[in-house]
Amino acid sequence: MTGPAQVDPTNDSHSGRLRELATLFLRLGFTAFGGPAAHIAMFHDEVVTRRKWITDEHFLDLLGATNLIPGPNSTEMAIHIGFVRAGWQGLILAGLCFIVPAASIVLVLAWLYTLVGSTPAANWLLYGIKPVIIAIILQALWSLGRKAVKSPVLAIVGVLAFALYLTGVNEVALLFISGGLVMLIANMRRLRTLRVDSLPLLLGVPGALFAQAAVPVSMGLLFLNFLKIGAVLYGSGYVLLAFLRGDFVNRLHWLTDQQLLDAVAVGQFTPGPVSSTATFIGFVLGGVPGAILATVGIFLPSFVFVAISNPFIPRVRQSPWLSSLLDGVNIAALALMAAVTLELAQAALIDWLTLILAVVAAVALFRFKVNATWLIAASGIISIVYHVLIR
Repeated sequence: MTGPAQVDPTNDSHSGRLRELATLFLRLGFTAFGGPAAHIAMFHDEVVTRRKWITDEHFLDLLGATNLIPGPNSTEMAIHIGFVRAGWQGLILAGLCFIVPAASIVLVLAWLYTLVGSTPAANWLLYGIKPVIIAIILQALWSLGRKAVKSPVLAIVGVLAFALYLTGVNEVALLFISGGLVMLIANMRRLRTLRVDSLPLLLGVPGALFAQAAVPVSMGLLFLNFLKIGAVLYGSGYVLLAFLRGDFVNRLHWLTDQQLLDAVAVGQFTPGPVSSTATFIGFVLGGVPGAILATVGIFLPSFVFVAISNPFIPRVRQSPWLSSLLDGVNIAALALMAAVTLELAQAALIDWLTLILAVVAAVALFRFKVNATWLIAASGIISIVYHVLIR
């Protein structure tokens, strides 16, 4: 397993690796629509399939690690990849290049929002992009799934995690339960002989507690609230919505429900991390300084968590106990991606054109290995033409 400081020797300069990271993640920051599952699928295509910076197995381990720590998964994957590729400078550069484009776009939309009082229409764009996103995720699931399903036990755990998620079981609970179950089954003999090679240590970061009544908007309190959310947030965008509503609507009374829904909508239909919703809220509450503080607050913990956890991933893989734990988390993470894809497909594939876009994108990806960025751009153009000339 390649450690964080061991980078690809085929590129003969550290500065060259940094340029590669900046170019790749800036492009992804402007074009990675569709949420974390789609982002991770695009990362896999770029860094495993096309550039071969890391193996499928290493990519899976990084994905498993991001699911065990709080924070936005796709952003943490970008930071992990940067660390593996170019050390500490790569860690910072990859993360910033993925975050800044999305935050910049959201900042402009937030400025427009303060002028017109509503979010710009984006349904026409999502109409064409969503079917392609489904195909992109399916390609990643197929590639990663062949590596992750190493035994019948893992296959069964994956199917169970998929089914339980669809019945409403919490995704974080499924990750930890799946990992623990696989670890216990894989090490049953050690349990019987009471020979414990290693024990998993799960570290939690306590969130700051704010309980004051409604107060005027404070830049310091704005930053601390987003720092808290970034440090304790697990799960999907709906979990983020719950945190934001609890803090900014119910407790501080800085936002209305409608403003919060508009902020989340902007984070959903713009490229890059959904947590760029923080940029929107920060601007609405405190202008450009508020946008900067909110963005830094929600993403800063991810850089810290990745920097701490990345060096331990190879050691985890070498441990009989923790390696099987990671296998279980990996298979559960893929099962959750599959379940989310099923839910997205129900909303994305709504008529003949979206079905055609999804099928064509799948053929282009699986058969001809077309770059996902070009497919997203093409689907956006087709959607524009369809809505302007036909609808």
